[in-house]
Amino acid sequence: MKDVVIVGGGLAGLSAGWRLRHWDTLLLESEERVGGRIRSERRGAYWLNWGGHVFAGPGSSTDALLNEVGVTAVEIPGSLQALAMNGKFIREGHIATYPFRIPMSLSSRIATLSAGMKVVAGVAKYTGVVRKRAGESGAMRQQRIYDFENDTSFLDFVGNLPEDAAALFKTTVTRSAGDMDQISAGAGIGYFSLVLGIGQGLNRGIVGGPSTLTETIAASLGDRVQLRATVQEVVHKKDSVVVRYRQGGLDREVEARAVVLATTADVSHRIGVDLPGELRDALAQIKYGPHVSAAFLTNETSARPWDDIYAIAAPKRSFAIALNQASIVRGSESVRKPGGSFMTFSPASLGRALLDKSDEEVVTTHLADLDKILGHGFADSVVEAKAARWKVASPYCFPGRAKIQSTLVQGARRVFLAGDFLGTLYTESSITSGFSAAQEAASVLATDRQAPRLSGISTDAA
Repeated sequence: MKDVVIVGGGLAGLSAGWRLRHWDTLLLESEERVGGRIRSERRGAYWLNWGGHVFAGPGSSTDALLNEVGVTAVEIPGSLQALAMNGKFIREGHIATYPFRIPMSLSSRIATLSAGMKVVAGVAKYTGVVRKRAGESGAMRQQRIYDFENDTSFLDFVGNLPEDAAALFKTTVTRSAGDMDQISAGAGIGYFSLVLGIGQGLNRGIVGGPSTLTETIAASLGDRVQLRATVQEVVHKKDSVVVRYRQGGLDREVEARAVVLATTADVSHRIGVDLPGELRDALAQIKYGPHVSAAFLTNETSARPWDDIYAIAAPKRSFAIALNQASIVRGSESVRKPGGSFMTFSPASLGRALLDKSDEEVVTTHLADLDKILGHGFADSVVEAKAARWKVASPYCFPGRAKIQSTLVQGARRVFLAGDFLGTLYTESSITSGFSAAQEAASVLATDRQAPRLSGISTDAA
């Protein structure tokens, strides 16, 4: 019997596996690689990236994991708030100034300013909501964040807007993978807070690319990680859990004292057949949006105008944002190295529009828009381009989401949940929930180890 079986080799499952590495563990991953939506590939000094790209800093679970594993992350250099719209390229500046700097009609400008004032006021309130309070648990803080403006959609909050005004807000909030009519007002406000770097601090990049972290953890776990192992059922016994899975064309079974279920909510709902009914119902309510992304490796030999820019918002394009993956390299070099790397990202409705397209069509579509934004012969400098897609990608906070949070964090006897659907901070939520599930499992294991000794102790008076 294993001590723990971890189902899912994404960031949450690997984080749990790392914290449980001193126990007898087995990690089952259905895909042919670990990492889930953390996916990058090294190319010399640069890397191609398709998934998660920013991480939390000092004092976070992410920072603890990076330090324990021995992987370096640095604060991302360069502007995080560049914007390209209606033929205008804004390199930097506060987003509140954009309505005055972008070509648009007077009606769109007025509507943008009016809605922007609402959002700015909301961000001010949200900053107080997310602030850590003395003596409270992480779960209490997370519930408070979910409760904030959770009764209505972000679209209802800002109102119907002219095309240009709507495009500005859409480009920011849909990076959550939900559209403006799908996500809650609080989640949309929170995303503006995130983009502005207020209170949440997802502003670090991993040197060598994000997969450096996930592959390093997998390497440390060795043959405990089993790929192409599709779990079909997780069932409690009296003092253990049975995990049934299929690998190599064969049906297999493993028994463990505890299980960390680190899959997407829909998978956890399907395979956790005897989880409490209330918990299964809550898992069934989690909503996900799609991601489609492309990565471009370039071979330019001289400096480019975007060298000191990391993120470029791209309203009215096929992708929401373009990310300069060479930014970390640019920030540490004394002489500009040849080449570079960009990532383009289409979430929510932008992603749905591309899901059924071929990889070649995605690359062609994204490259055409990226070349229009950057110019300076960008397309001619591309030497490699690849697309990636996830139909079930990021979970988004919908109106009413707060009501099920307390149920989701309860767990179930010897099965403990982990995943970014348990929080609002994406990669940080994955790691935090992985750590929490590992702690719960370790507590069960510690109790089991003591049980034989305790059973032999007499309570009779001498």
